[in-house]
Amino acid sequence: MGEHLAPAPTAACGSAARGQAASGPEAPGPGPAACGLTEGKYARIERERRFLLDRVPAPGSVTAARRITDRYVDGTRLRLRRVERLDTGECTYKLTQKLPAPPGTPGAVQGLITNLYLSEEEYARLLAALPGPELTKTRLGVPPLGVDVFEGPLLGLVLAEAEFENAEDAETFVPPPGCIAELTADQHFTGGHLARTDREELREGLAEYGVALP
Repeated sequence: MGEHLAPAPTAACGSAARGQAASGPEAPGPGPAACGLTEGKYARIERERRFLLDRVPAPGSVTAARRITDRYVDGTRLRLRRVERLDTGECTYKLTQKLPAPPGTPGAVQGLITNLYLSEEEYARLLAALPGPELTKTRLGVPPLGVDVFEGPLLGLVLAEAEFENAEDAETFVPPPGCIAELTADQHFTGGHLARTDREELREGLAEYGVALP
């Protein structure tokens, strides 16, 4: 497994923390390589913008639906994921490592991501051996977005994500209709944090954006 996981970035890019990105990603700055983020044979740079939506998309706009269960492995940057297509029941299993971008990394760059696809048996063995909090959501395909509708203590939270191949596409992307705020720079709404978020913490976090949970 080791050769599939990229080494952690060692260089920092500036000392300022990323600010709130309510009106879009940060202005262009040094490229990812200058911030210690270098793609390798398996790791790739993840560019993503994240938005808080006021409602679930209309059914007619949804092209695909998948139920996702994530386990964020304690003490690591690893995530076990099970993805089930709701139309066919087909399942995909992955082990993912996410190395966050250093503070000050510009734009929509989130860090380095490496995926390793697993068999069902491999997934089951790792699931039994690796403890950590879980997160369950339904991901709706609403091109060019993936819209996540959360369950359990996160019921009522609807997030949209857009991924990009380059910085220009990320910077010029127009937020979707029904977007309340951009959360790209808000670490409270990353998967790893949400998996450890209770109902009251979510309520307080959404209140900062003027959203009241039912």
